[in-house]
Amino acid sequence: MSAATPTVTSKTPSYDALATANRRIYRLEHLQSMAGWDQAAVMPPKGSEARAAALAELATLVHGLRCDPSRSELIARAEQEPLDAEQRANLREVRREFDLATALPAELVQARQIAGSRCEHAWRRQRPANDWPGFAENLREVVRIARQEAELLSQHLGCSRYDALMQRYEPGMSNAELQRLFGDLQGWLPALVARVRDKQSSEPVLQPQGPFDVAAQRLLCERVMRLLSFDFEGGRLDVSAHPFSGGVPEDVRLTTRYREDEFLTSLMGTIHETGHGRYEQNLPRPWLGQPMAQARSMAIHESQSLSFEMQLGRHPGFVGLIAPWLAQAFGAQPALEAENLQRLVTRVEPGFIRVDADELTYPAHVLLRWRIEHALMEGDIEVADIPALWDEQMQQLLGVDTRGNYRDGPMQDVHWTDGSFGYFPCYTLGAMYAAQWFAALRAARPQLDEDIARGDFEPIFGWLRENVWLSASRWTTAELTQRASGTQLDPVHLRRHLERRYLGA
Repeated sequence: MSAATPTVTSKTPSYDALATANRRIYRLEHLQSMAGWDQAAVMPPKGSEARAAALAELATLVHGLRCDPSRSELIARAEQEPLDAEQRANLREVRREFDLATALPAELVQARQIAGSRCEHAWRRQRPANDWPGFAENLREVVRIARQEAELLSQHLGCSRYDALMQRYEPGMSNAELQRLFGDLQGWLPALVARVRDKQSSEPVLQPQGPFDVAAQRLLCERVMRLLSFDFEGGRLDVSAHPFSGGVPEDVRLTTRYREDEFLTSLMGTIHETGHGRYEQNLPRPWLGQPMAQARSMAIHESQSLSFEMQLGRHPGFVGLIAPWLAQAFGAQPALEAENLQRLVTRVEPGFIRVDADELTYPAHVLLRWRIEHALMEGDIEVADIPALWDEQMQQLLGVDTRGNYRDGPMQDVHWTDGSFGYFPCYTLGAMYAAQWFAALRAARPQLDEDIARGDFEPIFGWLRENVWLSASRWTTAELTQRASGTQLDPVHLRRHLERRYLGA
C-alpha cells in the first residue's frame, strides 16, 4: 500500500488568491478589448446601443471584481508574505489598481461606458458633417461624468483632479511636472520650427500623384509591418475611423485608415501602430494575466509607437529601404524616389490634424489639448468654451485658422468621446522617451545608422526588448527610465534629435 502524497501548503496563500483573481479579470478584459475593437472596426451601425449596454455590463462586472472587499485584506496579508522581487512588484501594481478602482462606484463606471459608447458612435457621423452642436450635446454628459470621477479620485489619492485622472495613463506623473517638461519644450520649439521652415523653403519637394489604390496601400502597409517583425500569427490590421491598437498580447488588433488621394497617412499611421503592437507582442508571457505584465504606462507605450514612426520610420536609411516598394505599389514617379520621399516625410508645415502633423509641430497639437482638457477637468471652462479656445490656441501655437472648422478642430480626435482626459500629454512625453531611448542606443552602438540603412533592425528591437518590452511594469516609470537610459526623462534628447535630423546640427 502506497503512502499518501503529502499536501504542500503554500507559503503565500493570500498572494496566490490575488493572482488567481487577476487572471480572471484579465480574461474578462480580453473580451472587453475584442468587443471594443469590433465596435470600432466592423460592427454595423444598428448594433451601437446594444453594444454600449453590453460593454457597460462587462465594465461593471470587471469593476466589481477589482473592488471586491476581500481584496483589501488579501493585499494587506500578501504584503507580509515571503514574496520574491517580481511578486512584490506585481503586488505593488495590484494595490495601485485597487486604489484607483475602489475610488469609483460601480454605477459611475457603468454610466461612463454608456455615455462614452454613445458619444463615440455619434461622433463618427457628426464629425464628417461638421456638427459641433450635436457632438457637444453628447460630450457634455461625458465631461459631467469625467468630472465626477476626477473629484472622487482626487479625494482618494490626495491630489488635484487632473493629476488624479492622469494616474490611469501615466502613474506618478503630475501637472506640475508636465509644466516643467513642456515649459522647457515651449522655450525652444517655436524658434526651431521657424529655422527649419526657413531652411526647407529653399528645398523643393515633389508631391506624389495619385490616386493611390486602397488595396495596394493595404498590401504595402502589411509588407512594412513584416519588415518591422510584426507577428501576423498573433495579430491583424483592419480599418477604423481613427487608427488605434487594441486586443491583448496574444491577439493584437491594429487599425489604420486609407485615402485614395494620398498614402502617407495610412503608411505612417500603420508604422506608428506597429510600434504599439510589437510592445504588446513582446510583453513577458510567463506573467500574462498579472498587472506586472502590462505595459508600464501610456507614455512608455507611445514611446514605442514613436520609436517606430518617428525615430525609425522617418530615418533616411529606412526611407531608402521602402522607396522601391512604393514605386512597385503605385507606379514609378520622381516623387517616390528616396531623396524626395525623405523630404516629404520630414517636411515641416503647420496643419489642422494632429495625427498628420510633422515631427516638429506635433507637440503643439498636444500642448493645445493638454491646456484645454486640464481647464475642462478643473472646472475652469465648459464644453461650450472649447471651440473659441481651440481657435485661439491653434492661431497662437501654429498660426492656423480653424474658425468654424469643427471637423478638423475640436472634433478630430476620438479620445474625449470616451472620457480619456489626461491621456494627451502621453504623446509628447512618448516623443521625449523615444528620443532618449535612441540616444542610449546610439551611445551603445555607434553604427546604428548603418544598421538601419541595410535593414538590420535587430539591434533596435533587441535593445527595446531587453530594456522596455520585457520589463513591462516590473519597475516604476522612473526606475525603468533610469535603468534603460542611465538618467531620468530629459527633454534635451528630443531637442538634440530634432536639431540633428532637421538642421544637421
